[in-house]
Amino acid sequence: MKEQLKSNRGGFLKFLGILFIILLILLGLALGAGYAFLSSKLNNMNHVDIDESTITVNSGIEEELKNYRNIALFGLDSRDDSFSNSRSDCIIIVSISKKTNDVKLTSIYRDTYVDIDGHGLDKITHAYAYGGPELALSTINKNLDLNITEFVTVNFETVKTVVDTIGGITLTITDAEAQQIGFSSGGTYTLDGDEALAYSRIRYIDSDYKRTERMRNVIDAVFSKIKTKDISQILEYVDIILPHISTNISNNSIIAMVPSVFSYNITDSLGWPYDVQGYSSDAWYGVPVTLESNVKELHQELFGNEDYTPSATVQEISDDIVSETGYSN
Repeated sequence: MKEQLKSNRGGFLKFLGILFIILLILLGLALGAGYAFLSSKLNNMNHVDIDESTITVNSGIEEELKNYRNIALFGLDSRDDSFSNSRSDCIIIVSISKKTNDVKLTSIYRDTYVDIDGHGLDKITHAYAYGGPELALSTINKNLDLNITEFVTVNFETVKTVVDTIGGITLTITDAEAQQIGFSSGGTYTLDGDEALAYSRIRYIDSDYKRTERMRNVIDAVFSKIKTKDISQILEYVDIILPHISTNISNNSIIAMVPSVFSYNITDSLGWPYDVQGYSSDAWYGVPVTLESNVKELHQELFGNEDYTPSATVQEISDDIVSETGYSN
């Protein structure tokens, strides 16, 4: 199943990562107008102060990952433009090598069965709704042996704002998709913000992987249209987009990243867990088989640690998941 997941998610991951880096490049272009100008742009974002000491990091992981900067990107499934009480339907880990500036992107599937502090075994998408970015970061770190304290959150409602701002996007849709967004038949249409958001949210006519493909189609169409605009128009779009972003990364830290972004190289895009089985009890869950082996492979893929041994915490959670589901290697 691993290769199928990588194929379905890879394009979407790489595109989100490219858009993340393009935003930094645009800010780099603005830097020529001065630090104060760039800082004023960044002030349009929703800056969140969180106590990093409250974020769980398993013992020994800080030293293990000292040569990497890991950032979590969250896409919230909310029908209003807010950053609270919503599930993170999209979770992407951006791993940047401090030595080479190579960037690897890993999508954590929303239904992945993990341990959430205070809530037991549950879907990882629920952690953000239960406790905001602090609990979401702690959940990722605890179950995957990571050390993430920085995050960037966007709301899927932002899709509507962006599409309307650029005057709509052109997409070719199927008959089944057309019926889901209010068209009588398939074809090539110019979609407004509401229609593009409805298209990207379609769930039940096929698979979650196909839904992700539709999200990528929307992003691709937005990017293709933005490429036709001049820099002054693009900076106007940045002004519109930034208020729809929430982060705990400081202006100074973002500005410090800008010079390096021109040397960033996205080398891989992955979906995690690699080996997963469906499990139904009160709902459907994607069970890592096993969590321990999937975490070991993750550290091999992301950080080149061929001899990685998951922490005692991950091993304990992995045993609990096996006991609950019966799925083992």
